[in-house]
Amino acid sequence: MSASLRGFLKPFTDRLQSRLSRRIVLWVFASIVTIEGIILIPSVKRREQELLAQLKELSSGKIAWILITYPQASGEELVTHLTQLQQRNPEILGGAVYEPDGQKVGTFGEPPELSLSEVNRPAQPHLPSRNGSRYDDLVWSGNQMQESYTIIIRHDASNVRAELIAYIGRIFSLVALISVFLTVTVWIALEPIVITPIFQLRRDLLMAGEAIYHDQEPPTFYSASIQRQDELGDVIAAFKQMFQQISEAISARKQAEAALKQSLETVEAYSQALDYELEKGHQMQKNFLPTQILQKPGWEIATFFKPARQVAGDFYDTFELPGGAVGLVIADTCDKGVGAALFMGLFRSLIRIFSGQTDLEGLTYLDNPATYSAENFSTSQLQDKQIIKALKAVRITNDYIAKNHGDVGMFATLFFGVLDPINGTLNYVNGGHEPLLLIDAQGGVRESLNPTGPAVGMLPDLDFNIQKTLIKPGDILLGYTDGVTEARAADGEFFKEKRLLSMLEGTFPSTTDLLNQIVASVLEHIGTAVQFDDITMLAVRRDEVLNKAV
Repeated sequence: MSASLRGFLKPFTDRLQSRLSRRIVLWVFASIVTIEGIILIPSVKRREQELLAQLKELSSGKIAWILITYPQASGEELVTHLTQLQQRNPEILGGAVYEPDGQKVGTFGEPPELSLSEVNRPAQPHLPSRNGSRYDDLVWSGNQMQESYTIIIRHDASNVRAELIAYIGRIFSLVALISVFLTVTVWIALEPIVITPIFQLRRDLLMAGEAIYHDQEPPTFYSASIQRQDELGDVIAAFKQMFQQISEAISARKQAEAALKQSLETVEAYSQALDYELEKGHQMQKNFLPTQILQKPGWEIATFFKPARQVAGDFYDTFELPGGAVGLVIADTCDKGVGAALFMGLFRSLIRIFSGQTDLEGLTYLDNPATYSAENFSTSQLQDKQIIKALKAVRITNDYIAKNHGDVGMFATLFFGVLDPINGTLNYVNGGHEPLLLIDAQGGVRESLNPTGPAVGMLPDLDFNIQKTLIKPGDILLGYTDGVTEARAADGEFFKEKRLLSMLEGTFPSTTDLLNQIVASVLEHIGTAVQFDDITMLAVRRDEVLNKAV
């Protein structure tokens, strides 16, 4: 390739390398083609209607000649004449003739798909029928002249299609010529107006970046010589101002870096110390929970605990009471974090203490069973001192928290049950906690242990009723905190109690299997979302085989 030809083509190749130029030109070309296309579509439709109207007018005139020439012809004779007309005129492929009453006289040639009922349909205007290269239309009706026949003709519209294709080709060629001319014109005009100044500004930006990176003096920018009174000129002016501001800010940044580094070191040391203290709190809180779950012959007890943070407000507890009864506790302290964790330890300790004694810091409660509800109890059951003494620990704990720590507004929803492992009797107090579920050995929830009093620690001198139920052989008692039913997925949807209840319709060989299935479903629901609340569960199962043997 000669040097002169390369010189001639260089401006065009440079323009091709400009992505902005190509994009602008592409949009200009697409816009022109779109506009022309919008104009072309109705133009083609009109041309098609004109060609079809000409075809209909031609066949209508020939049929009119037959009707005028043979005014007395019968219907059969008319069909014969039309058959002869169809044989002499290739544009007529066939047709159908109808009497005034709508009765078909006969057809000739290729029958049309358009029927008289479609023509006379009152609900919508008559539209001719098109089927590929076939065109059906009404060319004669009883309302024309004094002939009472209605004639529908099937036309050969293949010539119309060819004419339309030729018409579209002519229009498309003209559109392409106009589009290419305007596109090239815009493309040539873009270089001095937009492309060259943008390239100069890009080089200046790279030079400015190098100067800032190496902390050098600002270079001479080529774009400084460009004086424009448009948006691109505003961009160039903004670049100059930006570089000046960056240069001024670099020195201030260097001065702040040393102080910031010192601050970061201080914050990092504080963060490490805080993490260390939280970890110690986490370990201490783990020590508040039972290291080993109490197990009784013929019974299986399992628990699950997963805090949302390093420390939590949920807790569970299992311990043995005087006389061999088993204390079962599951609770949820309001709020989260360190404060809730501290009160969690306090609630747990008070329940344990007061379930075996009734005096602390001047709060003394006599063994008076009459202060508790006698509903569902016999006289002999209310005289069971050990059960009454243990369960009224809930009320003593409530009064202690409300009177000594009421100013901080901490309370807990708490379930405390006393289980007789011999006969399966469970006496309990539910202080505003989620209902515990008694699952039948055959599957499904048999009973809900609903709240028998308010949340513990809200106000002093509140009443907490004692209720009783029976855990039959094979039954499972399930307790949980709201961290299970209110576990949230990434889209904010809750796990919900309905989903938990549906899982309990089946049977479970052990409490561990039950909790594992629930935990797997809850964690799958949470997915990648952050755990919002503590998840705590307690399950107690009465062994069916051993209890039957006993």
